[in-house]
Amino acid sequence: MENHCFIVGQEFPDVKAFRSAIKEAAIAQHFELRIVKSDLIRYIAKCAAEDCPWHIRAVKLPNAPTFTIRSLEGTHTCGKNAHNGHHQASVDWIVNFIEERLRDNINYKPKDILHDIYKQYGITIPYKQAWRAKERGLQAIYGSSEEGYCLLPAYCEQIKKTNPGSIAEVFTAAADNRFQRLFVSFYASIYGFLNGCLPIVSIGGIQLKSKYLGTLLSATSFDADGGLFPLAFGVVDVENDESWMWFLSELHKALEMNTEMIPRLTFLSNGQKCLMDAVKRKFPYSFHAVCMRHLSDCIGKEFKNPRLIQLLWKAAYATSTIKFKENIAEIEEVSSEAANWLRQYPSSHWALIYFEGTRYGHLCSNIDEFNQWILEAQELPIIQVIERIQIKLMTVFEERRAKCKSWFSMLAPSAENHITEAMNLASKYQVLRSDEVEFEVLSTERSDIINIGTHSCSCRDWQLYGIPCSHAVAALVSSKKDVYAFTERYFTQASYCETYAEEVRPIPGKIEWKKEGETTMDDEIRIVRPPKVRRLPGRPEKKRMCIEDLHREKHTVHCSRCNQTGHYKSTCKADALRE
Repeated sequence: MENHCFIVGQEFPDVKAFRSAIKEAAIAQHFELRIVKSDLIRYIAKCAAEDCPWHIRAVKLPNAPTFTIRSLEGTHTCGKNAHNGHHQASVDWIVNFIEERLRDNINYKPKDILHDIYKQYGITIPYKQAWRAKERGLQAIYGSSEEGYCLLPAYCEQIKKTNPGSIAEVFTAAADNRFQRLFVSFYASIYGFLNGCLPIVSIGGIQLKSKYLGTLLSATSFDADGGLFPLAFGVVDVENDESWMWFLSELHKALEMNTEMIPRLTFLSNGQKCLMDAVKRKFPYSFHAVCMRHLSDCIGKEFKNPRLIQLLWKAAYATSTIKFKENIAEIEEVSSEAANWLRQYPSSHWALIYFEGTRYGHLCSNIDEFNQWILEAQELPIIQVIERIQIKLMTVFEERRAKCKSWFSMLAPSAENHITEAMNLASKYQVLRSDEVEFEVLSTERSDIINIGTHSCSCRDWQLYGIPCSHAVAALVSSKKDVYAFTERYFTQASYCETYAEEVRPIPGKIEWKKEGETTMDDEIRIVRPPKVRRLPGRPEKKRMCIEDLHREKHTVHCSRCNQTGHYKSTCKADALRE
């Protein structure tokens, strides 16, 4: 069938296979079919073009599902136009064409579908038809959005069963059992955070694009090597003050259940008021910082000046008040409006020199990196989103657990590199000892005071990063101290190994736990209905607006009947008022 040719006596497994073959041939050879008769025992069709003699008849063999061609008459005399569409190229046919491609690539775009069909068959189809086929194909492969919500309780039970100590809860509206919120935190993540990660939590959200929309909220941290470490995530029907308060409350409960005392944390976010209020209420003794990447993106979009972004980063990394004020003064010179705009964010929330907590050099949240995990799954049902995260977690934990076994240094690689650079610089310094703990280190450019008892240096790098700076290394080496012993434990190989000590275990396939759920859970309890808020049907509109359009004067409509503005003649009420 590679050339889509038929011969009398040719057999097909069943009527469905024959119909598929004849449709494929019609599309590939660019002729339209006119079906004369089609049922379970016979199929008769002819070419739809007038005066074209081509005709085919197939019948079912007795006592077997096999279909065979009984007669095939004429050859096509109709013209062929490769640029026209085809009636046989239905949505179902397109779904069959793209199914394998969709399995390999969820982001298989409608425009790529159009291109591939034209390349293989030489026909064009409407964009909306390709978009509908993709939607139907995703549903055929991954299930419907409604099924995803319905199976959530059973899936959460499987998480807790396969990963003991994990938290996976679905919250619904009491009246009609509609989905409101979902919170998931694997035990391996909770254990790894409390026993090995830096006491920093990045929080943020990403909009989902499935049929019922929703927002994925997440909390992540940093491991000893600076890598992304997902702690917890959740899905809410609507992102607002209440949903963030709930998410951080669940996070607090998860940590409280697994430790006697929650460490004093530093939160990183985009600085939204609802986030800051929720953190302050649920973690009252924590610190809160604004993500510098978010802040620099905002000032860049607002004022379109790269120089402002450079100065902002310099001010954020400044380790002395003098340098900070100098950079702020330069921002004022470049744009007084930008300086005024920046004042809405207190410097204690983003500048290292004024921040009261410890960020260990992390000025930026890593939420965007976590969001990359589910970018491909944004349009899929909610269970598919969770499965993507679970599979990614399982893979990352296993890879990093194996990786750290090959390390021979006491510190994680990034911290080891920091110490190595510091040692190279320290060899050029002169060290003056004051007493057992206090030193003065002289370099060609400056003089710094180090106190190895309080782990502090006048350059402030040791306090800010938790790793001895070059001045501290010089003082420690001169007093024959172990430099590694004065590095925060969060950067050690032992902490890294402890972070990934627990496994994220696989979850059985949907068929297995779905059947188990049907026999162990009451139907009324396990059914979760989708939220009321849903995406409008059809392809989402993506209107592009030019910058010039933003400043263009709006057109004023004018009525030709009453000579007034604000309406047209067709909607004029002048006659109605006269009556």
